[in-house]
Amino acid sequence: RFMKRSSSRRTGPPGRVGRSNFDGTITAVRRAVKLFLAGKMPPISRREAVGDERDRLGELLKEHSLMFGDFTLASGRKSRYYFDSKRTTLLPEGAYLTAREMLRVLREKGVRAEAIGGLTLGADPIVCPVAALSFVEGPPLRAFIVRKETKEHGTGRRIEGVVPRGARVVVVDDVVTTAGSTLKAIEAAEEAGLEVVAVVCIVDREEGG
Repeated sequence: RFMKRSSSRRTGPPGRVGRSNFDGTITAVRRAVKLFLAGKMPPISRREAVGDERDRLGELLKEHSLMFGDFTLASGRKSRYYFDSKRTTLLPEGAYLTAREMLRVLREKGVRAEAIGGLTLGADPIVCPVAALSFVEGPPLRAFIVRKETKEHGTGRRIEGVVPRGARVVVVDDVVTTAGSTLKAIEAAEEAGLEVVAVVCIVDREEGG
């Protein structure tokens, strides 16, 4: 989900991936390898490449992050399903594809920012790969992490990262239910003198956040 400080298109909770889909993916990969080795690999358009990466990220999220049962969410609400994005964003492929999708969305929406960050812990494995990949793809984005509480020792900071006051920043979250964590990150960023220009999340549970 993407927000330029206003509501945007919502994405509902994903379903599960069946074995047949996995087998089909393996077959397609084998066919592509044979074509490549034979020098007959057809050109792939940018739109096809983007779609393939997005679909693959969706498969990883469904396979690793979506769980069913009885859960209590961070908001205190009860739920029959739970989405733990860290089980995907901490995977090598998941981290890469998440970063690619985040950067693509920001470019498509024309967001001009100097840094990207969010509330620990959900945002941690997102913002670091995004910052690293942005150094290669451009424009470069610094990463910052918002502590849940102000640090009581050392520098006493609540925001970790080298981001100058007045910088335009994007706040990211993994899952939004009531947006409580997202709002905390926004408030902390603004208190530090940063200008929040957009908000992005991986999954919106569509429960008022």
